[in-house]
Amino acid sequence: MSVIHHLNDDLLVSYAAGALSEGWSIAVATHLALCPDCRRRAAVADAVGGAMLDDLDAAPSEDRSWQAVRARLTSGSEPEKSHPVASPQTLPQPLRDYVGGDLNGVRWQALGKGASQLRIKTADRATQVRLLRIPAGKPVPEHTHGGRELTLVLTGSFRDGDTIFARGDIEDADASLTHQPIATPEADCICLAVTDAPLRFSSWIVRLVQPILGI
Repeated sequence: MSVIHHLNDDLLVSYAAGALSEGWSIAVATHLALCPDCRRRAAVADAVGGAMLDDLDAAPSEDRSWQAVRARLTSGSEPEKSHPVASPQTLPQPLRDYVGGDLNGVRWQALGKGASQLRIKTADRATQVRLLRIPAGKPVPEHTHGGRELTLVLTGSFRDGDTIFARGDIEDADASLTHQPIATPEADCICLAVTDAPLRFSSWIVRLVQPILGI
């Protein structure tokens, strides 16, 4: 699975219900700060959740409730890919609170071949949250996933297959996807990445150092 550019419905509904773990919530909140289309859909999810609480006496089944939420979220025109107007050097506030400032204060940990990361501390043991910086024009090692991975572009852009992900775009990937994203040549790509299981790299060399790097 690879859901591109916007948040999937399950994330929006769980976020509106306060049911997401901290790591996923950081990714969702940061994306919402950059994407007006998903903010609109999140507002719908909030409204639907409130309406369901008002109608608890009717005791609708879980399946029918979820169908109703999906119908509301997907009603109307298909959301357009957003192009938020913001300084490319500014972290959205939800993420700035965790990083402790903007990108110019980040103490990067080298990963090799010019790539680097910042592991973000949370109280959430179910996920790992990190900033990733991929040098312009360079690829991430080919990998698949042991679970789910959300990758949100903060600066620059990357190409995954035929698809470009730019600032504010989010990629939602799972174990069915094997890929090798490549930072576009114009600038380094800095992303927020949240995972709930270690990545599965194709290269045995990368797998060898994976425990040391914590990826």
